[in-house]
Amino acid sequence: MQLVRTFWQAAIALDPVATAHDQGRQFPICQPEPLTGLFRNAGLGSTEVHPVDVTTKFRDFDDYWLPHLLGGSGVAQRYVATLGETQRAALRDHLEATLPIAADGSIPLRARAWAVRGTK
Repeated sequence: MQLVRTFWQAAIALDPVATAHDQGRQFPICQPEPLTGLFRNAGLGSTEVHPVDVTTKFRDFDDYWLPHLLGGSGVAQRYVATLGETQRAALRDHLEATLPIAADGSIPLRARAWAVRGTK
């Protein structure tokens, strides 16, 4: 998901230790090839994997950034909570510089889920 990927790319650029928290690395099954293999290993011969993309549009940078500061149980929120004030500010600035912010200040990012169908 672009909205998550952008966050972790910025975090890792500033703090290589953040790699251990990167959800893309923690959940390698969330890709077409591993999902296909999982379904085939379950005995489903005809397996199809299709992306389901949705644009998530953030009103402005604060709409994107503030949930990362408000705590919660998400991996990104827990990571941000471990940062000192200077590190948080650097991450915020890096994200603001790299996000695709539109002329009206909104930030459109892609969210993706995978739909898998298998038949015997």
